Amino acid sequence: MADDRRQRCAAILAAIEREMQRAGLWEAHPPPPEAFESTVPFCFDTLELSQWLEWVFIPRTRAILDAGMSLPEKSAIRPLAEESFRALEIETERLEALIGELDDLINGA
Repeated sequence: MADDRRQRCAAILAAIEREMQRAGLWEAHPPPPEAFESTVPFCFDTLELSQWLEWVFIPRTRAILDAGMSLPEKSAIRPLAEESFRALEIETERLEALIGELDDLINGA
């Protein structure tokens, strides 16, 4: 069952990446190094949520999966995504749904 959960997590991460690319939220170049030095959750003071997803969350979660480590015990990214993406002039419902699926998977729902 654990392998199934890990495979599902990897598939959702890939779907989030594809959806971010489709929506034009995937960047070709990382933010400056100092943007990653934030001590605020989600680097909210230095990165947009889409940047944090692309440059921090997705790579770290993939590294956890690749190393066979345990996934986090809790995740609540969807409410932040809904709030952060509200100001964008693009459709983000599918992306928010995928983030919600990942939250549910991590939370064991």
